[in-house]
Amino acid sequence: MRKSGGLALVRRIGRRVEALARRARRSHRVAFLALALMSLVFALCSLALPRFLPASLLFVPLLLGGLLLRFRQLVALSVLTLLFGVYVVVLRPPVLPRTGFVLVLALVAWIVLTSAKVRSRLGVPGTRGESMLMELRDTLTAQGELPMLPPGWRVESAIQSAGGSTFSGDFVVSTVHDDVLEVALVDVSGKGIDAGTRALLLSGAFGGLLGVVPEEEFLSSANRYLRRQDWDDDFATVVHVVLDLRTGEFDVRTAGHPPAILFDAWSGRWQTRDADGPLLGLVESPEFEVNHGQLKQGDALFLYSDGMVETPRRDIGRGTDRLAGHAERLVAQGFKGAAQELVAAAGGPGDDSAIVIIHRQAHG
Repeated sequence: MRKSGGLALVRRIGRRVEALARRARRSHRVAFLALALMSLVFALCSLALPRFLPASLLFVPLLLGGLLLRFRQLVALSVLTLLFGVYVVVLRPPVLPRTGFVLVLALVAWIVLTSAKVRSRLGVPGTRGESMLMELRDTLTAQGELPMLPPGWRVESAIQSAGGSTFSGDFVVSTVHDDVLEVALVDVSGKGIDAGTRALLLSGAFGGLLGVVPEEEFLSSANRYLRRQDWDDDFATVVHVVLDLRTGEFDVRTAGHPPAILFDAWSGRWQTRDADGPLLGLVESPEFEVNHGQLKQGDALFLYSDGMVETPRRDIGRGTDRLAGHAERLVAQGFKGAAQELVAAAGGPGDDSAIVIIHRQAHG
């Protein structure tokens, strides 16, 4: 009886999915018919009540069609609306410039069709293209979520896009395996949507490499993947950290990226952890140096992109000192919430900015 009940449930779900698919296909036809009828009604009402209903009402269904219809349906609606517009100006008393109105209506139709044609190439009519971009942005944000660490450790990150854009070429991937934390902060060349779409592609690939390839081969494997993309004049910089959560020992490797900064809680000093390596995507078989260190209780390790420290008027060295100065004021609060505060305070407005903070908390 349970088996037959399960089969019945599967059939009901299948019928429901099919009904939703048919409804989606019908919705475009219903929208086209409704907008065509709206155009006709507006044209007739404009003729009947010229003082109260202007002929410019015909712009309304045309603009709505740009949001709701597929490209072919939008072409048909544009033709119908233009015909209704000509019909109105021919029969209506000469209270508006007839030729000018038709030309403006044709111009609006051309603008709507041009924007719709771009979306039709992707097969995403109406506002679906914008929805897909938001979904891509949310996916990139979700992939950058940091893992939970055992007691005594805190890790947090923050990313700020250039110019207020919702897409960033900076992203973070991380994983924990066998009491080892791996974090990679990546800065993709470019800005805005172009950099954001490349970042989405690379974040999935680089996230899949973490914890799968040997730690010392991560940057080399990422370089090979990036070179296979055959992007013109595109590259990426990376800082990769491998941290043993039992001992606090860590390895830092960089690929054309600003060095990590270590805060020594015992001395209160800030140290850069340099590890030379070429940009990803430019060299066939690069070599990456490693910088060894250890996080003791109270110590913190900062990973950041060049947008945090470099501007046209400030070099990386001065920017790094400035970042350490901002971070110095956050020592007393145990760097809690420091990532977001530092991005807001030190991040440059003209470039994407990102930071990751790994803090080994002091007992007591």
